[in-house]
Amino acid sequence: MAVARVNGTSLTYTDQGTGDPVILVMGTGGPGHIWHLHQVPALLAAGFRVITFDNRGLSPSPGPPPEIDDLVGDLAGLAETLCGGRSRFVGVSMGAHVVQELMLRRPELVEAAVLMATRGRPDHFRARLAEAEAELNFGPVELPVAYGAALRAVLSLSPHTLNDESNARHWLDLFELFPTSKAVMCAQSRLEIIDNRLDDYRTIEGRCLVVAFEDDLVTPPHLGQEVATAIAGAGYAQVAKCGHYGYLEQPDEVNSLIVDFLSPTGESRPS
Repeated sequence: MAVARVNGTSLTYTDQGTGDPVILVMGTGGPGHIWHLHQVPALLAAGFRVITFDNRGLSPSPGPPPEIDDLVGDLAGLAETLCGGRSRFVGVSMGAHVVQELMLRRPELVEAAVLMATRGRPDHFRARLAEAEAELNFGPVELPVAYGAALRAVLSLSPHTLNDESNARHWLDLFELFPTSKAVMCAQSRLEIIDNRLDDYRTIEGRCLVVAFEDDLVTPPHLGQEVATAIAGAGYAQVAKCGHYGYLEQPDEVNSLIVDFLSPTGESRPS
């Protein structure tokens, strides 16, 4: 991985391919290499240049807990440094929120955007969940690894995945083997606490597609639909039988949506 110095911080990144650039923005606590499981190969095969990176707060870019403005500035700086400006973007969860804010503040940098598992406002349950997770992450309690893996699975995966014995075993083993570090969650968890931004998003004019995951407990489809409704001309698509990690649970369908939309002939899908 290479290192870029942007917006007063250092970000590790990968840069592959030679076509039109696509920058992939991961969610809370997720390293950029997660995209390499499914999305990077699909985009490379479609002829795109693909850039992934670790958001501020992941090693080796430590420091005080970032604000959303920091991440938006980082993304803008990365696009300007590596791509000379205008790019295509794909964001998931917190990463989608960052891309939405980039579209609002630096529209000249955004050729098109895919916003997955996103929202534009808090609701009572998600706000309480974000506050509770932040309290846990900043407190002295360490969850047992097995329990942390089970909790992560319930919040992030579809019942269709968890009710399949082989899939459930695979995911639980993976989550136990690679738990998200408490230090990373301390750095990024409060970014899940957002203000109501829907009125601001009504001023966005860029081309984008909102993708929701049918069984997502963290950002359910109706919150994504609100973002698609707020952004004039935005398309909306919903992927069945997947949760918050829908891009990993149903990668073929998700990749098809991303590639079709970001291709030069791609068009916004009807809401």
